[in-house]
Amino acid sequence: MVELMDRDEWKPSQSGRKKQDYGPKVNFKKQRLKAGDFTGLPSFSKKIVAQMEAYSVLGGFLPVEQCNLDYRPERGSAIDPHFDDWWLWGERLVSLNLLSKTVLSMSCDSEDSIQLFPTFSNENGELNPPGSLTQTSACENSGKQGSSCLLSPRLVPSKEVTVAIHLPRRSLVVLYDEARYKWKHAIHRRHIEHRRVCVTFRELSAEFSAGGRREELGKELLEIALSFQGTPV
Repeated sequence: MVELMDRDEWKPSQSGRKKQDYGPKVNFKKQRLKAGDFTGLPSFSKKIVAQMEAYSVLGGFLPVEQCNLDYRPERGSAIDPHFDDWWLWGERLVSLNLLSKTVLSMSCDSEDSIQLFPTFSNENGELNPPGSLTQTSACENSGKQGSSCLLSPRLVPSKEVTVAIHLPRRSLVVLYDEARYKWKHAIHRRHIEHRRVCVTFRELSAEFSAGGRREELGKELLEIALSFQGTPV
């Protein structure tokens, strides 16, 4: 799949990345949208999109845009914490991680608190269930018993928490609900050890979907996208 991508030009992007876009022409600041030179998603994505139907979380997912991002350690490639647009793009962001492993870092600016549960490895190296009351090794060594040696869940400000989602090579991740609208996502430079290609598929927001104010334009764009005859714009 990446070999097919490499037949087309990778255009310079921000923070050491390169990109290929298959999607409509958009001005997000002015909220203007038109098909422009968009000719559809690439033919090699047709099978991947079809396979998504096997997952309940992707029921009814119809991608209208595909963005390929090329990360390389020698360029210091990264992407800062951010939200994807939600005027045009719908709730689910679907990303396919190719060529090498990485870590997707999630952070939150909310003043709310989040409850953290301690987890510990048992003798077999397996994690105990979150929230299980586990004695620390220090307590065990001292011979102490009881509640004073048990770690309980604790509340921490959300903005002090970073969630690290480990993405193996050829893994698929779907961001939706609070992971889409409350938590920013990022890829840090230290987590790009080898060349990595990320393929992100986006669906239309409610405004451009059935019953939405711009439903007809949404239908037009979906018809183009799902022809799978596209080249990068």
